[in-house]
Amino acid sequence: MLWALIKELAKKTQLSDIHIHADRPIAYREHGEMKQLPDHVTKAKTIDSFLEEFLEKDDLEAFKKTKDHDFAIESDGLRFRVNAFQENNAHALILRIISTEIPTFEDLDLPAYIRTIPTLETGLVLVTGPTGSGKSTTLASVVDVINKTQKGHIITIEDPVEFKHETQSSVVTQREVGRDTETFASALRASLREDPDVILVGELRDLETIQLALTAAETGHLVFGTLHTNSAPSTINRIIDVFPPEQQEQVRSQIASTLRCVITQKLLKRIDKAGRVAAFEIMICNAAIRNLIREDKVFQIANSMQMGKAEGQMLMENSLKELIAKKVILESGINKVKRRNKSLVDKISATIILQSYLEKI
Repeated sequence: MLWALIKELAKKTQLSDIHIHADRPIAYREHGEMKQLPDHVTKAKTIDSFLEEFLEKDDLEAFKKTKDHDFAIESDGLRFRVNAFQENNAHALILRIISTEIPTFEDLDLPAYIRTIPTLETGLVLVTGPTGSGKSTTLASVVDVINKTQKGHIITIEDPVEFKHETQSSVVTQREVGRDTETFASALRASLREDPDVILVGELRDLETIQLALTAAETGHLVFGTLHTNSAPSTINRIIDVFPPEQQEQVRSQIASTLRCVITQKLLKRIDKAGRVAAFEIMICNAAIRNLIREDKVFQIANSMQMGKAEGQMLMENSLKELIAKKVILESGINKVKRRNKSLVDKISATIILQSYLEKI
């Protein structure tokens, strides 16, 4: 019964996530908003039976010990990314619906610069944003174009694998953490011995994975990765702060030489039609920005981006204003994003004030 209801819900095209908790109504996210099904309350035993059906015995035993587990379901023409976890001494599930078709640049209405990324040969490309902002979808569309147009070897390392890429002009290897490899870091380290041209790392979670990604980009590979950050400057700071102080100067130099761009995106509810639309911030690493990174003046990057509109630089605020002008989103959407970023703005402002004071004295 539970699987039948999940399948029925998944057929709704604008539905992204399904939430299943013991002794509570099933909920789902549609157009970014949570909705509930009061008549469908799931018992704890039903969730346990679901896990026993879809998890391998070893994975089920591991889940009982760790209390949380990520896995993928592919059945009846549907695909899900599932997070199982324990709460209030019972099990719960969050299912992310994964499209079986990889969207095109046109489907996603991506900015012009992003459409040029498949022509890059080396370097590090980062796509950032909160959970559920479409990072994996954007990267899938980029990798799909590379797969169709270039003859090379693409390796993806994900947890779990979301979009499936069949071998076309390129040979594609897709590895899932927990199933095909132990960790992102171990798979990334191994990938450097697997003759790659393009490497996609589902998430840059820790120091070792970030260091390996920088090394791979330095040694002539095109590397894609994601982070849960809300702007280009905060992305750079997040990477640098992972490393101990004595390594940070070297890391700044590595980032300056390897980083090609940072794309930050957020999904907002549309008012012109059903669904959500992405707003973007795009930082392209030109000579000026590389110098700012090397000189530890990341707080000045936004100003540099503002002056580089002609080359494709885009601030999030400008992207939001454009969507408002086109009557795609309400002005309240930009205010909501501003509130989310208030702490970041305050931090940057404090840094600028301190820097100005130090320069004066």
